[in-house]
Amino acid sequence: MRRIGANHFGRAGLMASLLALAATGALHSAQTPSTPPHLALTFNDKAALSMIEDYCASCHNGIDEAGSLSFDDLRGDDIPQGRRTEIWEAILRKVSQDEMPPHSKRQPSPEMRAAFVRWVAAGRDAFAAAHPDPGRATLRRLNRVEYAAAVRDLLALDVDVSRELPQDNSGYGFDNIADVLSVSPTLVERYVAVGTKVARLATGIDRPRASVASYIVPKDGSTMNSGRPAYNERMTEDLPPASRGGGIMNFYARAAGDYDVVGWLNANTNNESDRLPQDRVSARVRLGAGAHRIGMAFRRDVAPDESVQFLRNNLDAVPLPVNKPVMLPLYVLVDGRRAATLMVPSYRLSDRYAQQNFPRDVMEIDVAGPTAITGAQDTPSRRRIFTCHPADAAQEDGCARQILGRLAWRAYRRATTPDDLSPLLHAYRDERAASGQFERGIEAGVAALLVSPHFLFQAESDPAGGVPGTVHPVADRDLATRLSLFLWSSLPDETLLRLAETHQLHRPDVLAAQAMRMLDDPRAKALTQHFAGQWLYLRNLDQQRPDTDIFPQFDTRLRGAMAAETELFFAHLVKTNGSLLDFLSSDYTFLNQRLAEHYGIPGVRGTAMRKVALDPRWGRGGLLGQASILTVTSYGNHTSVVKRGKWVLENLLSSPPPPPPPDVPALKTTHDGKLLSAREQLELHRADPACAACHVRMDPIGFAMENYDAIGARRTMDAGQVIDAGATLPDGTRFAGLPGLRNILLARKDQFTQAFTEKLMTYALGRGIIAGDRPQIRAIARMAQADNFRIRTVIRGIVLSDAFRLRKVPAGAAQMTLNTTTLNTATLNTNGGSLRP
Repeated sequence: MRRIGANHFGRAGLMASLLALAATGALHSAQTPSTPPHLALTFNDKAALSMIEDYCASCHNGIDEAGSLSFDDLRGDDIPQGRRTEIWEAILRKVSQDEMPPHSKRQPSPEMRAAFVRWVAAGRDAFAAAHPDPGRATLRRLNRVEYAAAVRDLLALDVDVSRELPQDNSGYGFDNIADVLSVSPTLVERYVAVGTKVARLATGIDRPRASVASYIVPKDGSTMNSGRPAYNERMTEDLPPASRGGGIMNFYARAAGDYDVVGWLNANTNNESDRLPQDRVSARVRLGAGAHRIGMAFRRDVAPDESVQFLRNNLDAVPLPVNKPVMLPLYVLVDGRRAATLMVPSYRLSDRYAQQNFPRDVMEIDVAGPTAITGAQDTPSRRRIFTCHPADAAQEDGCARQILGRLAWRAYRRATTPDDLSPLLHAYRDERAASGQFERGIEAGVAALLVSPHFLFQAESDPAGGVPGTVHPVADRDLATRLSLFLWSSLPDETLLRLAETHQLHRPDVLAAQAMRMLDDPRAKALTQHFAGQWLYLRNLDQQRPDTDIFPQFDTRLRGAMAAETELFFAHLVKTNGSLLDFLSSDYTFLNQRLAEHYGIPGVRGTAMRKVALDPRWGRGGLLGQASILTVTSYGNHTSVVKRGKWVLENLLSSPPPPPPPDVPALKTTHDGKLLSAREQLELHRADPACAACHVRMDPIGFAMENYDAIGARRTMDAGQVIDAGATLPDGTRFAGLPGLRNILLARKDQFTQAFTEKLMTYALGRGIIAGDRPQIRAIARMAQADNFRIRTVIRGIVLSDAFRLRKVPAGAAQMTLNTTTLNTATLNTNGGSLRP
């Protein structure tokens, strides 16, 4: 028997300690907060080490090092002394989740496992409470989404500039992780270019030259299950209820004036790209400076000529007789109101495909202009920036200081100093002198602010003379930034900043109240878009390309409805403070007609998404019944048992399988000339012992979802065989189908709650989870369970956690003071130079 540490003792001592009943209520399980009396055994360090010796050390030792872990150096006083915390937390997670010892090995009794889990968890929780560890302090750049939102809120500029910046890297599943948000000279140049453009848009000084903004209407020409052509349906709830086809775009008018809205009409097909003069329709509209929604759609009450030909993605159309087209009204819409009505023929005879008629639809919308500028350029951005207007040159410097000082207060998320304003005023004064215009100088100052390190980075302060490694409360101003980036992906508003300035925000009651206020604000949609979008892989939905030969019912409207269902589901839970368990199993979802028909659910009409009560017979409810999740965990032409099983383990249980070994062979789809089902393919694959170890955990979960195809529709057959959705977990538990899987997950609701908390805390902190965070995660999960698993209880717990409210003083070079040299002053040239290109 291999010895573990100096406090090892024999099996007799272990059994003796296990015979005593626990008398304390202080010990609590990481997996189950309340332990049945017959499992409430006491434990101590010697018993714990003896259990590890008997059940773990044969694999996790200095020779074998299974999983790159050796327990040879573990000691009985590790936990109270705070040593080897990562190893003890790893042991706790694996044992509490019943993953270790492997089910092929000898197992401890349920009593022994429960007692061990309680002992380790209680010790780790007690140490963490006495020695809070907020983790390594890092300097974090705003990612491109946060930068765009900050620009929007700072300057009241309704323009999304995120697409003009490079894609950010991701770590731990999210793109707001400090360690991967690097800065390069190329990225700095992009920030300079974007900042200059934004300053010009916001100040609106230049008389804009006419330009064209284009929007390609998403369309793939497929038909609905009912056989109705897609062009004959209302495309989005943003268009009038009695409309069909068309599309809508966001447009920012730099100046008030006349603009030409041009529509390019075509057939409902991807193949016909030739344009004829009669394909172009145009209307002139007058727009005020600022953001607008520009759209085009046909009036629905005039039926199109259904005898015309429409294509999906092929050229094998049958020639149809040439009939006289009907004239249809085409609406031009501005901000939800009809600005013009154009009369166009219901179809056109294609010159490309002789004797074939194609129904009209809008394939592209262009907005050109302004062709004439009218009136003063009064925009929300100008009102936000120009809070004073100097009457003469003597007042200009003071007005510039007021304008840039107030903007810097919001942009830098704190009170500003003369040193903060100096580079901004240098930029203002140089441009004012060069151009002779006060507003030009302000434009240069705004551009300099938008590329300042104080704006681009989340830089936090430490107490003067702080000793490296010591822990202190996060300054109120930094706490405001943490909270706003977490819940809004943007800047703190004035309410948060005022509370920070008066040193109230650090109070737990005030901090919790502000978090709840912010969740009720429309800006909290960022939590859905950026946290849920990455946690649930919704961002991957746009990249999915289902094979339309296999899935002809898949189209852009179905894709959009899939995403909307999951986004609305998540947002509803946040808004109503719903139960986390609804993610696993719910009796409702959000559908429109398109998605309801895909699911085979009757009684839902129209394009608008709405909450729908579910009948259990429909096989929906919870995340795993939603087509978005089922689609992003599939391939373009078939389902993936492995991807679906892995997704559940990673995202719902925080128990990912190890990465696959190199050169994994592809699954064999046929054997002896026979087409194999997914189950048969994986049975062949698991014949390799190197593959079986991981697949034994993933595959049962994936098999339970095999009654849903690669775009989430119900099915009963695969490869000509009736699908068997039964499965067996490694511990021998048998279940069948999605209902059985839901029951398995609900039985592990504590594990799911901790997994959700871990994901959300990772996103909130902008770093990976460390051992010091896990006691807090367990505590938050217990709080949530006591409050019926409400989602806002988890959010409140994270905001009030030590990890969120405390900061460790970094050592040496890591303690960084921001200045303009951080971003290459030669490039930014903020110290007296011009930012004009």
